Amino acid sequence: MSEEIVHLDEPFRSLWAGRDPFVAVEELKGEVFRELEARRTLRTEVAGRGYFVKIHRGVGWGEIVKNLLCLRLPILGAGNEWQAIRRLEQLGVDTMRGVAFGQRGGNPAKQHSFIVTEELAPTISLEDYCRDWPTNPPPLAMKRALLRRVARMARRMHEGGVNHRDFYICHFLLHLDPAPTPDNLKLSLIDLHRAQIRDKTPRRWRDKDLAALHFSALAIGLTRRDIFRFLTLYFNRPLRRVLKEESRLLAYLEGEASRLQARYLRKYAKAGGQ
Repeated sequence: MSEEIVHLDEPFRSLWAGRDPFVAVEELKGEVFRELEARRTLRTEVAGRGYFVKIHRGVGWGEIVKNLLCLRLPILGAGNEWQAIRRLEQLGVDTMRGVAFGQRGGNPAKQHSFIVTEELAPTISLEDYCRDWPTNPPPLAMKRALLRRVARMARRMHEGGVNHRDFYICHFLLHLDPAPTPDNLKLSLIDLHRAQIRDKTPRRWRDKDLAALHFSALAIGLTRRDIFRFLTLYFNRPLRRVLKEESRLLAYLEGEASRLQARYLRKYAKAGGQ
């Protein structure tokens, strides 16, 4: 007997009343961002409000085996992102608001699932917000406020047993209404479909997140002092202690930044040659 889980908040509770939500979600129309055999992502509107919809139709045994052979746990459906949103809410880390979730099927290779989240608007990704910082530096107070907020979110997430696995600045959305100021700003963390949830985040996965964050911020003009400030905020310790106790991490950050940069350049060169 297949297991079925459905959670619907408004407006989908009323919109789909008396209907099979797994059929109803497939009928939603809007701007499609990804269309694969096993996964579909689109933006839709209901009653004038925007929502993002991710539909998973089962990855198949081939994909599951491939991931296991590479010592990776496969992402089977929308349940992972739904659980990650719930955990971050408990930890006080601003993220997406899930309004609908469904999961059906006991066979992991054929599991049908979906998640619907409210559109976060108006917002801008930190990658775009900080893009011109090297030539047009922000007010110092604003830069420090953003460093402080990202460090606090990262610390709470990792202390709460969550690691993101795509922890780049493009996945932090800065809310624009009201206009952000150093004393009043909101950041939301998105794209949680690969997140891992445990009682405690292993150091290996914590460091991978921090390395990804460091790499993604290389182009926005942060100084060495900015990086040290972030680390003291993240670890909540004096810099001297951080440098002594986290020397292995600091070396890893530099090595991973070089490795990720080389991989990015290879991928970019390959794409440009096609």
